[in-house]
Amino acid sequence: MHEMSLTESLIEIVAETARREGFDRVAVVRLEIGALSHVSPEAMEFCFSAVAGGTVADGAELDILRIPAKAWCLDCAREVPIAERYDPCPHCGGHQLQPTSGEELKLKELEVA
Repeated sequence: MHEMSLTESLIEIVAETARREGFDRVAVVRLEIGALSHVSPEAMEFCFSAVAGGTVADGAELDILRIPAKAWCLDCAREVPIAERYDPCPHCGGHQLQPTSGEELKLKELEVA
């Protein structure tokens, strides 16, 4: 479960941001997690509740925005939705797809208390 180490890194970023910006508490941590990122939002939520205790994010809400996967099809020259990497194009069946979204794991925003 690599989500534990990802969550520990997230808390370090939040703590560093709190020191740099001069706030003591975080009310909401907003993340973007892409469908192709190989990160489980449910596991991140579980790990966040375990790791945030005793930090500036103790008691904070973890708000996760799930980003759908899209790709540019080189065969039919259009952006298409995909469920997984290496899926064929849903329009032409081609396999030359370049992901354009869905690979993100991004700390988007903090709401401070």
